[in-house]
Amino acid sequence: MDLRLKLTDEDRQRLKVMLLAKHALGDGRPDAQDGLHAVYHHELRETLAAIVPNLSIGTRYTDLFDPPDHDFLFTMLNRGGFKNSEMLGPLFAMWRGVPHLGASPILRGIGDDKHLTKLCARARGILTPDSEVYRHGGVPQDPPAFADGPMMVKPNASSASWGVKACADWTEARDHIDALMAEETPHDVIVERFVDGIEVAVPVVPGADGGPAFLPVMIYDGEDLRHRTYREKRFRELDTEWRVCDDDDLENRILDAVRRLMPEIWPFDFGRFEFKYVPETGEFFFIELNMSCNLWSKKTVSNSWRSLGHSHESLIETILAGSMLRQGVIERVLTGDEP
Repeated sequence: MDLRLKLTDEDRQRLKVMLLAKHALGDGRPDAQDGLHAVYHHELRETLAAIVPNLSIGTRYTDLFDPPDHDFLFTMLNRGGFKNSEMLGPLFAMWRGVPHLGASPILRGIGDDKHLTKLCARARGILTPDSEVYRHGGVPQDPPAFADGPMMVKPNASSASWGVKACADWTEARDHIDALMAEETPHDVIVERFVDGIEVAVPVVPGADGGPAFLPVMIYDGEDLRHRTYREKRFRELDTEWRVCDDDDLENRILDAVRRLMPEIWPFDFGRFEFKYVPETGEFFFIELNMSCNLWSKKTVSNSWRSLGHSHESLIETILAGSMLRQGVIERVLTGDEP
């Protein structure tokens, strides 16, 4: 299966691209706060520079204040230090009329709201864990109907497992909700019934026809996910423990569910759908969608892509070229081995 999309030589030389990423000007070493995220941003800069020579760098939203001198914004500043910051880069791009990576701001908002994406999945007949959302400043709510068993409690827009906690009962869950809402930046909180199963990821990239292209489904059946922490996600290469799914029936059933969900949230340029699979019952549950997820060469999307025999650089170019084609920045792309 050859899903590669490539820019023409003319477009490579003509186009000006800005990379917006917090650590894009770093030296490639881990950051004290963001860990391996800094290594990832350095790699992304080097990879993009090999694809498009006219690459400029931004590391802060203020770098978007001035009139743009670029044709396309490759925005990966998803954790800007304030609530819902992942929408600001796309909003600036919309303000300036510059095509940008990812999705429209409204779709980014849906994708980053774990509660709303679960509602979309349920509307399309896809199983999700029982869940309830607790909005900061919202109406008072009783304990959820599933409070008699273990629960996962996390910020409704968390990333990289920040703020996630496994709670054995409602007292512990309520304490964690209160703690998250007492942060300097208060958070909405989602509470889910814990599903004791295997983690499954479905990576998605742009296809040559303008629709989604699905990469090999990935499986993580290692350590107990109740003990995974934010620091582990930022400082350990956990995604090297994922493997390509070898269960054709499971893969087909999950891909069918993702296709049913697509009318709610397409178009977006790349992402990762996450499910929990329970082998004992054969059921699987939609957990969340990570739009504009981590594209580091050691993470899940790149591992899935490389299982097809393609390079990490070709993954970045496929996403870039597909996004540009979708938004009319370029008129055509090259595919596969096309010269």
